[in-house]
Amino acid sequence: MLNKFSKRFTLMGKAGQMECLLDIPEGPARGIALVAHPHPLYGGTMENKVTQTLARTFVTLNYVVARFNFRGVGASEGVHDHGVGETDDMQLMLEHMQANYPNLPVALAGFSFGTFVQASLYQRLLAEGKPIDRMVLVGTAAGKWPVPEVPQDSIIIHGEQDETITMTQVFDWARPQDLPVVIIPGADHFFHRKLGHIKNLVIQLWRKDGASEA
Repeated sequence: MLNKFSKRFTLMGKAGQMECLLDIPEGPARGIALVAHPHPLYGGTMENKVTQTLARTFVTLNYVVARFNFRGVGASEGVHDHGVGETDDMQLMLEHMQANYPNLPVALAGFSFGTFVQASLYQRLLAEGKPIDRMVLVGTAAGKWPVPEVPQDSIIIHGEQDETITMTQVFDWARPQDLPVVIIPGADHFFHRKLGHIKNLVIQLWRKDGASEA
């Protein structure tokens, strides 16, 4: 779903053209947010409803938001690279956004497979001494992929009735990191009829913890 402040663009990645979307807040941008979509081999696209919800949420928080179709999805060229090439592409997107919106804090957000990509990017940036502001992971793909550790202040949201990635898998991943996990009662993996909870939770936690003001 596009608003009047959304625009499509393309970016050249290592595997070819990337089909991208930019969502711009009405007021001055307070940060950059990159949003990653679910698994491309199972129908995941940048217009997935959870991905769209995360994008709209960050626009509400006055972040300028970028998302793109992973390799082989939509008009994006290349083939699925099991998270490695996708992480490369996400880092390229980050560099593009920082060149266009310099000196702004960076937030990383993802849904399902997208959480693996974003957590991998976080660890890569950490090793390079490039800090980010904060992360939001929804339906974290723990147990499906080797999701790396994430910052302590990350917002982790999961559905109680998620059968794709169970609560046990997420807790087994979060427990060693001492990470809180917010459970949405009755929500399945795709958060049918629960999308509003994701937006409300992120906005409330973001503002409460002082990371941003809308």
